[in-house]
Amino acid sequence: MSAIRMLVLGAVRQHGRAHGYQVRNDLEYWGAHEWSNAKPGSIYHALRQLTKQGLLHEHETAPSTAGGPPRTEYEITEKGTQEFLALLREALTTVGHDQKPDVLSAAVGFMVDLPREEVVSLLKERVRAIEDWRHAVTEYYTPEDGPGQLGHIGEIMNLWVHSADAGTEWTKGLIERIENGAYAFAGEGEPFVGVLAEGEENPFATGEKHPEDPR
Repeated sequence: MSAIRMLVLGAVRQHGRAHGYQVRNDLEYWGAHEWSNAKPGSIYHALRQLTKQGLLHEHETAPSTAGGPPRTEYEITEKGTQEFLALLREALTTVGHDQKPDVLSAAVGFMVDLPREEVVSLLKERVRAIEDWRHAVTEYYTPEDGPGQLGHIGEIMNLWVHSADAGTEWTKGLIERIENGAYAFAGEGEPFVGVLAEGEENPFATGEKHPEDPR
């Protein structure tokens, strides 16, 4: 799974309607350009591809409030919302070699778009999957004996076991915080929305110009 797909759909969904530079600005505000492939070219490419796939809807262009060329605004479709939520649920439960860190980071950023009980259930499923993955590794590697038993290749197994243990600890901690009432989830009133208002300066903007920026 690519993080950029979930990030762009989620950013547009939070705004209701958003133009490309607005989406880019939000992703940079979240730091996604540092921990994912959310670079300007990737963002605009994703907007075009998601539109072609019927996941986003293009609205007629309107002049930029800052002057310059017209811009296109995007709105997520019903199909796009279903795809976004499916990606989110998948990302919260996928573990091991099948998931990149940027995908999990994006999922944690959007987890409040789901109901609290569902997120807890998905995270508990994640813990079970991590434990299964760890068990599969230790069928060939005994952590107590150290990595030397398999030569330097044992360091790979050692890395996987430590990653599994850290992942389990982090996930269980998150579950506990959510069960104790942390954060506002879907259906619980106004959630935290980390998006910039129109015209608000982004302190984390890269300043890199892209041909489709309405600036």
